[in-house]
Amino acid sequence: MKLTELLLNGFSFKEILKQFSMDQSEIKIQDEDLILSRKDLSNIEILKERILIQGKSTSGIVNLFGTLHYNLMNQLAVFELDSVETKAVA
Repeated sequence: MKLTELLLNGFSFKEILKQFSMDQSEIKIQDEDLILSRKDLSNIEILKERILIQGKSTSGIVNLFGTLHYNLMNQLAVFELDSVETKAVA
């Protein structure tokens, strides 16, 4: 299952998107495939990784920087927001 789908199952992540007026269908986790293809995932119960989530909002592009906490056994993901960067669309 994609990390994006797991995050969208959580109430708090949906609230972050709502706060920045981001469309759920327009978000992308940078290097998501690279994170999920790590060879050491079978030895880890909980993965903690710094990530960038990029999405579109009514005012432009929004970059969410933070930490992904991903429980591999239970297929649960939580995003801990650190900072936000917005870029207006010209």
